[in-house]
Amino acid sequence: MDGTGPLLPGERRTTRSTCCYCGVGCGVLIHGERTAAGERITGVEGDPDHPANFGRLCSKGLALAESARSLEGRVLAPQLRGRRQEARRAVDWGLALDTVAERLAGIVERHGPDAVAFYISGQLLTEDYYVFNKLAKGLLGTNNIDTNSRLCMSSAVTGYKLAFGADGPPTCYDDLEHAKTVLFAGSNAAYAHPVLFRRLEDAKERDRDIRWIVVDPRRTDTAAMADLHLQIQPGTDVALFNGMLHHLVWEGLLDQAFIDAHTTGFGELKQLLREYTPRMSAEICGIPAEDLVTAAEWFGRSPAALSLYCMGLNQSAHGTDKNLALIQLHLATRQLGRPGAGPFSLTGQPNAMGGREVGGMATMLAAHREITDDTHRAEVEALWRLAPGSLSPRPGLAAVELFEALHSGKVKAVWIACTNPVHSMPDIGRVREALQRAEYVVVQEAFADTDTVPYADALLPATTWGEKDGTVTNSERRISRVRAAVAAPGQARPDWWIVREVARRIEARLAAPGAAPLFQADAPAAIFDEHRAMTVGRDLDIGGLDHARLDEHGPQQWPFPAGQVQGQPRRYGDGVFPTADGRARFHATAYRPVAEQTSARYPLRLITGRLRDQWHGMSRTGRVAGLFAHNPEPGLRMHPDDASRRGLRSGDLVRVSSKRGELVLPLEPSDEVASGTVFAAMHWSGQHLSSGGINEVSQPATDARSRQPELKHAAVRVEKVEFGWHLLAARRGNALPLHAAVQPLLKDCGYAALSLQAEPGAAIDVAWLVLRAASVEAMPADWLAALDHALGLAAGTDTLEYRDARRGLLKRVAWREADGENFIDGVLWTDVHPAGESLLRNAIAGDAWRRPRLAAFSVLAEVERDPLVCVCRQVTESAIRAEVRNGADVPALKQRLGCGTVCGSCVPQLNRLARETASA
Repeated sequence: MDGTGPLLPGERRTTRSTCCYCGVGCGVLIHGERTAAGERITGVEGDPDHPANFGRLCSKGLALAESARSLEGRVLAPQLRGRRQEARRAVDWGLALDTVAERLAGIVERHGPDAVAFYISGQLLTEDYYVFNKLAKGLLGTNNIDTNSRLCMSSAVTGYKLAFGADGPPTCYDDLEHAKTVLFAGSNAAYAHPVLFRRLEDAKERDRDIRWIVVDPRRTDTAAMADLHLQIQPGTDVALFNGMLHHLVWEGLLDQAFIDAHTTGFGELKQLLREYTPRMSAEICGIPAEDLVTAAEWFGRSPAALSLYCMGLNQSAHGTDKNLALIQLHLATRQLGRPGAGPFSLTGQPNAMGGREVGGMATMLAAHREITDDTHRAEVEALWRLAPGSLSPRPGLAAVELFEALHSGKVKAVWIACTNPVHSMPDIGRVREALQRAEYVVVQEAFADTDTVPYADALLPATTWGEKDGTVTNSERRISRVRAAVAAPGQARPDWWIVREVARRIEARLAAPGAAPLFQADAPAAIFDEHRAMTVGRDLDIGGLDHARLDEHGPQQWPFPAGQVQGQPRRYGDGVFPTADGRARFHATAYRPVAEQTSARYPLRLITGRLRDQWHGMSRTGRVAGLFAHNPEPGLRMHPDDASRRGLRSGDLVRVSSKRGELVLPLEPSDEVASGTVFAAMHWSGQHLSSGGINEVSQPATDARSRQPELKHAAVRVEKVEFGWHLLAARRGNALPLHAAVQPLLKDCGYAALSLQAEPGAAIDVAWLVLRAASVEAMPADWLAALDHALGLAAGTDTLEYRDARRGLLKRVAWREADGENFIDGVLWTDVHPAGESLLRNAIAGDAWRRPRLAAFSVLAEVERDPLVCVCRQVTESAIRAEVRNGADVPALKQRLGCGTVCGSCVPQLNRLARETASA
């Protein structure tokens, strides 16, 4: 296990590594082998020895091997563009590195270091992050290096720093088992952090007295399992927490001795809290006042209260205040520093924490140092052997500001690595314009199929999960090793290596004579050693760790100073905080509404969130057909009463518009959202939609302190769109090349959506590509011809066609024979109304067609889609409901159907379906 070097022909190897998805940081065992076609990953399972997951994985983690199996869509060679409108051409690494270095150095020489910016990612390894940070701040002298972690974690960082004096959760995963009251705030943990949610479910199963409080404007699967769901109006979290704290003050449920001895600022906060009575706060939140009081009582009287929070708090123009208001509930009651108690921000990406550790953001230096602190800059200069005064004292441009500066021309060049801002940033129309205007764009990426890649003047092929070596830090401050299981394909190279090679070339051109070389480290272990030296004596001291210790003893938590035998699981148990006087800080947090209010023109509140089986922009999960089963296409969820008032029905195509842009989505009436609110998932991008996704309309306003954008809330209007024709096309085969062939056609449609669908029992590399499209204009013949060519659906000997030009009707079915029977192999159906769904479902079921082939053109009985609930065991909703009607509870469902027994991601939905069906 964990062998190194190339695999020998026929050799199989298992490698310990870490999952590349959320911040839980699950350990994985990667199985690889070498075949005639080269090295490949053959399977993935949870590592039973890893303390983050003890062998458990969610549906996404279990599908990692499938996501890595094909090289289709990978960037396999460096590519350069001559002029902006020219196509990129493949080049060797030498020319690519020389060109990127020359262009960036030239811009610095002409316009100064702040004319260059870097936008990187919480999916990079700590070692990658470190070299990027050193290049930007140490060599070029600009702090214009920010990360997509700005979009998810910066308000949590700022809240921790303002309250405690330093970044980093004071809690650990063991607290999940010890908590007696769990407060979820803006966190659908059942979907976003499912492995942690399993631990919470197990704890609640063992102790029925544990109480869950969920604060969420939507009735998520997490909220549906709560003992108390506070379905607040979007953005009113501060009013809720202030109202709860008001009640705790009134009832004498504070730890006044702790407040007096270990904190400052409570008097000012208490003065503010006078006006936040439970009744007034509840009115702001739109919930019953007695529910607010119940939440406060449960929290204040609990032996151990743990809060788990995520994007619902962070992605807000007032995200810092939301974080502080929640943290202050813990400080005032001393619900921290002991088992089961504390404010625990759940990280969205696998290494957002590691990026913060190395200072890989525009507003910080390495090891939690401050850019504006003269002493901190001098320490970094000494450690990097820079001349005094080399580091810029000005904070750099955070994400939204960075792209705005690119748009205005203040920033001339940007280097984007391992992230997709043309999908994930707010107001993406503006981001597209910024990249189009930029003088030079470098994109460092493993996957060619992202919305950002088309803007690259230089495209640099990077390794990805399963091919990388280094470390990541998870949500509980635990550092884990990431190891390469197979060799990198083509000319892909590690991120740190690419950055180092460009940096060395720039250094040769720009560095002062006699300056110490900055980029001598030649392996991830050596880079980590540089990083840990930066932390010694700091709050995150990891002087006692290196790759060798992590390899020998497994994942470790920080702080871990030299001489220690283990890290510190919990912080601040002694009441001493990393501030100048050792005291925590209270802050007066007044409620302020969301940045964009509804109006007569934009009367609805849009909120966004995650799906269970997809992750971020789907560049990886979108390669696995099975992960589309739970939510096969995008949609806009609206309360049924709101839909009825607008004359809208399920499946209608609706235009969602804001002041910034618009997109078209199918309507999904759902009472999980309150009247006046609509919801859309954030995953769908231009690779699967005719638009760029929901961030076409999102809000770019930012928090003044954390500089995190308000991605969660926007004011929108929704109206039905009438289209002149609708198309349904599907083809069975190797779905990834089919996807690549069809994707360029999406932009020509008023609405189009691509998804993959798994056929039961089909080979792993066989799936259905499904296209649904519509347009106001008549269908162009050349567009249809291009689609026929992409899907191989042109009329032929194994294809039947029915055409009625007067009615605008075209039906085409492709066939294949196997074992003497007919099977549908492709479908193309156009009509003035959506049609063909029943035939498609019949085809994807994989059953033989035992009727005459011409019968495929007849009107088939409508069959409603039977949603797949359990992806692992292929268990549908109808099967689950049938068992519940026969008296089965969730344990019986697991036993009879097998659902919920593999990854467990579907267990919250099983609970909800069991309750709904039983009550009906």
